[in-house]
Amino acid sequence: MTVVCEGLVVRRGAFRLEADLRLSSAATAIFGPSGAGKSTLLETLAGLLLPVSGRIVLGERTLVDVARGRTVPSRARGVGWVPQEGALFPHLDVRANVLYGARGAEPPSFGRLVEVLELEPLLGRAVAGLSGGERRRVAIARALVPEPRILLLDEPLSGLDDARRQRILPFLERLRREVDVPLLFVTHQRDEAAWLCDEVVLLEAGRVVGQGPPDELLTSAE
Repeated sequence: MTVVCEGLVVRRGAFRLEADLRLSSAATAIFGPSGAGKSTLLETLAGLLLPVSGRIVLGERTLVDVARGRTVPSRARGVGWVPQEGALFPHLDVRANVLYGARGAEPPSFGRLVEVLELEPLLGRAVAGLSGGERRRVAIARALVPEPRILLLDEPLSGLDDARRQRILPFLERLRREVDVPLLFVTHQRDEAAWLCDEVVLLEAGRVVGQGPPDELLTSAE
């Protein structure tokens, strides 16, 4: 699945993001320091922010073309979105949270996601009792149940200590291998980008300053 951002300009208060990108890897890291525009880029792809100019194309489908007044609503983009905090529904148990995106029905993808993310022991539990890592796994499953065309992960390991991060990384790596959905993964951790991704987009101060393999881009970013 190819993602194209052409002449994209997004304003968020005083901040300005400019991006011209073509992404086609199975897993791409959006990498850079805090305030570089990583989350802004993902939220724009998800349809949560609207650009002031430019185009976004996912596969053969144009999601945004500002010049032509075209914007596909976020719910109709076929994009899975996992924000930093997961945003689970506290009044629903794990099973109901995962199935929320499928409107309560149990789609064919449900069993496979439960297996890959090892959620079976959690399905009947309240989300308030979950650890941070468990909550992230539930949020990822919920985003994938509707079978999106691409999955956007906004720092899914942020706020976890190193031990918990190291326990979650293998789940993400297995997800990449076994679930046929391209990943865009926001991070400012080099080890996460190097382990999970084929390609890195380097952002600084709202601009793309590099794109290429992790072993090249992450070394030059040091």
